[in-house]
Amino acid sequence: MRHRTLLTLRTLRTPSLSTTVSCPALSPPQQPQQQQRHFDANARSPFALDKFDLALAQNRIWAHRAAQSDPHLLPTLAKGQSPEILWIGCSDSRIPETTVCGLKPGDIFVHRNIANIVPPGDLNSGSVIEYAVAHLKVKHIILCGHTSCGGVNAALGNKKIGGIDAWLMPLRSLRAKLSKELEGLGQDQKVLRLVEENVRSGVRTLRENPYVLAAGKERGVVVHGLVYDVGSGELRELEVGDEEDVVEARLQAFETV
Repeated sequence: MRHRTLLTLRTLRTPSLSTTVSCPALSPPQQPQQQQRHFDANARSPFALDKFDLALAQNRIWAHRAAQSDPHLLPTLAKGQSPEILWIGCSDSRIPETTVCGLKPGDIFVHRNIANIVPPGDLNSGSVIEYAVAHLKVKHIILCGHTSCGGVNAALGNKKIGGIDAWLMPLRSLRAKLSKELEGLGQDQKVLRLVEENVRSGVRTLRENPYVLAAGKERGVVVHGLVYDVGSGELRELEVGDEEDVVEARLQAFETV
C-alpha cells in the first residue's frame, strides 16, 4: 500500500486592531477564518517533498510496520545474514529484486551493474560472486536481464556515449555475433533477443567461475538465467541447461584446486 506524506499549512490569524476608527459607515474588520489546506507530497507543488525527504519519512513507517509484523526479523538480521540467493541484475531502478520476488530483507545477496554484464575478469562482480558462494554459501545464483534495457538499446545503436562505451563492449560483441539474426527483427524484438543472449552469455561465464564450479560439485549450487518483463512485472526463466559433454569439458578447462 502506498503511503502519502501530507504537509499542512495553517493561515495565521490577523491580530485585532487597537485603534478606534471613527467612521460609523464602516463595519469593523472581519477576522479571517482559520483555514487548513493539505498538499500531496507527490504533487507538483513548491510545498511538495522531494523523493529523498519522502524516502526518509517512508522509511520510518516501514521500520515501524516491519517491527510490528515480524518482531524477530530486524533483530535477527542485525546478527548476520544467510541469504540463499545471489542476484546479479541491472542497475535499472525499475527492478528492485527483493520486491519483485516477494521476499524479505536478508533473503537475497545482490550485485547490480549496467545491463547485468558479467565480464570474466571483473574484480567487482568477481568479489561478490566469491563472497556469496564461498562464504555465504548461497544455493542459487540468478542472472537477470530485463525488457526495455537502456544498455542493450545503446549497444544496438552506433552513437558514442562516453566512458560507458567500454563497458558495453561485450554487448556489442554479442550484437556482431547475432547480426544476421537481428537484421530481420523489429527494434523491440532485437532488444529482447540481445537481452536473452546477454543472460545466456553471463550464465556461461558464471558456470566457468572456479568458486561456482566447486560449489556446484560439492553442494549443488544452481545458476539460473531470468528475464524480467518491466511491463508486466513477471520473471521468465530461460532454458540454459548444458549437455553432459559440455559440463565435462568445462570442468576440465576451468576447475582449479
